[in-house]
Amino acid sequence: MDINTIATMAGVSRATVSRYLNDGYVSEEKAERIAEVIRQTGYVPSRQAQTLRTGKTDVVGVIIPKINSASIARTVAGLSEVLNGAGYQILLANTSNVAKTEVDYLRLFSRTGSVDGIILSATMLTHKHIAALESLTVPYVILGQRLEGHRCVFYDDYHAERDITLLALRSGERPAFIGVTDEEAAAGHASHQGFLADCQERGIEPLAEEQADFSIESGYLACERLLEDHPDVDTIVCATDRIAAGAVVCLREYGHRIPEDVQVTGLGDSDLAKVVSPTLTTVNHHYKSSGAEAARMLLDGLGKVQDSAQQVCMTYELYARNSTR
Repeated sequence: MDINTIATMAGVSRATVSRYLNDGYVSEEKAERIAEVIRQTGYVPSRQAQTLRTGKTDVVGVIIPKINSASIARTVAGLSEVLNGAGYQILLANTSNVAKTEVDYLRLFSRTGSVDGIILSATMLTHKHIAALESLTVPYVILGQRLEGHRCVFYDDYHAERDITLLALRSGERPAFIGVTDEEAAAGHASHQGFLADCQERGIEPLAEEQADFSIESGYLACERLLEDHPDVDTIVCATDRIAAGAVVCLREYGHRIPEDVQVTGLGDSDLAKVVSPTLTTVNHHYKSSGAEAARMLLDGLGKVQDSAQQVCMTYELYARNSTR
């Protein structure tokens, strides 16, 4: 079944069927005949043929670092609402926090012509990322990281971590930090620098700095190392809620009261932050809104040359809960 058969059965020209399928003008009488044939035959237009004819796929590629992340789930929900509402489908690529895979997907999407645009939520931005982005022939938006000269929607991790550290150090004197690799510019480097800046401003020397890998288990192990080397720690500032949740479990198993003995802070305001006991003091980065903002930015750039370096820094909210004094 093809467009020629539909035209013959409906008694109209091939061009008329083509206009009907592409929302062009067709008289009401002819449109009804074409629609009836399509209902009878169950005909579905070939996406490949439409792409060849229009140069559009009506698909947006979305590259994410981790499919089971609460923040990423909220981000994808936001961008899905906007893109689906504009008639676009999403092709989701999960990279499991592997930077090379992010670059591979950028090149794949560019090489195959399978998408009209790309939203990249990157683990980090290396020179290979930048080279792949600059070779793209479709519009793109970077989500969660800031890169000068490129369209970006990003978070203010530096000031968010400063604010939450300030809150914790009002009643803490011996802080430690559990972060992620500084190669990760946002949750890694920016958060780390925010913590250090606030400690320096208050004239406090951090007891220690440990590194984790975004998981609850790694947060537990990092906290365990802290307690072994610095049993007098009274405040643990964490780069994510999942790391903080691991630290909470570890502290409780080692007999420490939270927040009476040790305060713990997270970042992300995930559902986990609200169900862990005690509930976590954390920061809400408005992930769903950021996804929607990135999608609108991409839609604005579709069909245009990537000549705009529009950048949006999302606001945040600090939630003081029961894990701090």
